[in-house]
Amino acid sequence: MIIFRTLLLYVVVLFIFRVMGKREIGELSILDLVVFIMIAEMAVVAIESPDASLIDSLTPMFILMGLQILFSLLSMKSKRFRDFVDGKPTIIINKGKVDEQAMRSQRYNFDDLLLQLREKDIRNIADVEFAVLEPSGKLSVFPYDDDKQEGSFTLPIVLDGKVMRENLQSLELTEQWLVANLQKRGYITPDKISFCSYQNGKFYIDEMDEKRKS
Repeated sequence: MIIFRTLLLYVVVLFIFRVMGKREIGELSILDLVVFIMIAEMAVVAIESPDASLIDSLTPMFILMGLQILFSLLSMKSKRFRDFVDGKPTIIINKGKVDEQAMRSQRYNFDDLLLQLREKDIRNIADVEFAVLEPSGKLSVFPYDDDKQEGSFTLPIVLDGKVMRENLQSLELTEQWLVANLQKRGYITPDKISFCSYQNGKFYIDEMDEKRKS
């Protein structure tokens, strides 16, 4: 019985994780992590309790799977819900300047920063132009070019039809400037734009498909 339950629950957990989608372990959101831990714990309890009903053990696991899929769909449709569940990336170093206020808001200290820079083979903070703390806790680092000339990295200024005002401010751009440039390109409002970025003097614009518009 224990062997049967072990094999069955192994297949069930594998199926549930496969249905919930593909994400690297380091990119799991807090919601993903909580659901995965709960499902794994329920599977262990079900294996260790051969007298318990399999239906009673499997039901909450499939409920969690359904909730995870529902939340994923909501995250795809709502930027606000996605930010609430997954969090937002935070710029820790902006054009070579450490943003201590951003670090405090994330309860992130210089020891954390230096550790993650060393993991990226960065020896000196002065060599970093941008560093972004991702929602997963991973630090994305963009060093200066060899000649110390400033570059840039992709920040969405329109996402899911919404203007990203914080990103515009980071790029030292205004919403009025954005609206004027979008209108020149035939977009009266950003509602139909899925993703828009401005990098190295060039716009990249991706329109929403018909399914998302409806």
